[in-house]
Amino acid sequence: MEEMVKLLGASVLGDYIPWLDWLGRVNGMYGRAERVAKQIDEFLDEVVDEHVRKRGHDSYCEGQNDFVDILLRLQKRSDVGFQIDRTTIKALTLVRTETTSTILGWMMAELLRHPIVMQKLQGEVRNVVRDRTHITEEDLNSMHYLKAVVKETFRLHPPAPLLLPRESMQDTKVMDYDIATGTQIIVNAWAIGRDPSFWDQPQEFQPERFLNSSIDIKGHDFHVIPFGAGRRSCPGIMFAMSVNELVLANLVHQFNWAVPSGAVGDRTMDMAETTGLSVHRKFPLVAIASPSYIRS
Repeated sequence: MEEMVKLLGASVLGDYIPWLDWLGRVNGMYGRAERVAKQIDEFLDEVVDEHVRKRGHDSYCEGQNDFVDILLRLQKRSDVGFQIDRTTIKALTLVRTETTSTILGWMMAELLRHPIVMQKLQGEVRNVVRDRTHITEEDLNSMHYLKAVVKETFRLHPPAPLLLPRESMQDTKVMDYDIATGTQIIVNAWAIGRDPSFWDQPQEFQPERFLNSSIDIKGHDFHVIPFGAGRRSCPGIMFAMSVNELVLANLVHQFNWAVPSGAVGDRTMDMAETTGLSVHRKFPLVAIASPSYIRS
């Protein structure tokens, strides 16, 4: 998976100078990509097959469905509005794993760097959940500071900072720039989220900026567009937000977190980035988790 992420984030000269596309085979990049893609595809096939077998087992429980189970169930329905085949299931499983883990890493890193924000977030989550250990989506509706933390993390660390490349379908003019048909267009979501003409102290992690604010990150406000906007925005926005909020809420509710001492701790506090399918931390996030001792 790690090698695949690096390959997907690599620059391919043939994309910009087509007649030099042969270099991708000479330097081995295309061969590596084909080999890794085959390995990933075989692994995802095993995951899907395992879920299919489980659904046919006598001990299968409908209430224990995970993401793949839900997609398999939707595959058999005719009222979904679009076709869900095996390839779709594998693609959705792959993409959600990479981007979700990336943004969760950035969220935890920012919280560890800002202990006051961590304390406020833990206080809100534990006040809503109280002595329960299980957090529901209904609980999330009362966690306004949690949602602000998630939004602020997406503003500073959009997993795909340049979104996906687009291509103009016709000649057009944007401000004073003429854009010809077939031009590849890159949207810098990273720069938009840090625009000093709109954001106060744009380089600072301040979740409070989203409290009592109507600004959303789902493509309705063009000041922060980590998922893109319009008809070509990410189709998994709602799912991604729910998963990130639920996982983060559980992490800060169940555990207290600390940074290890020494060089490991220094690297954990280092916010350097590295490229790939998504922009993730250059150094692994290492943190010490201790039980919060809040139990039912």
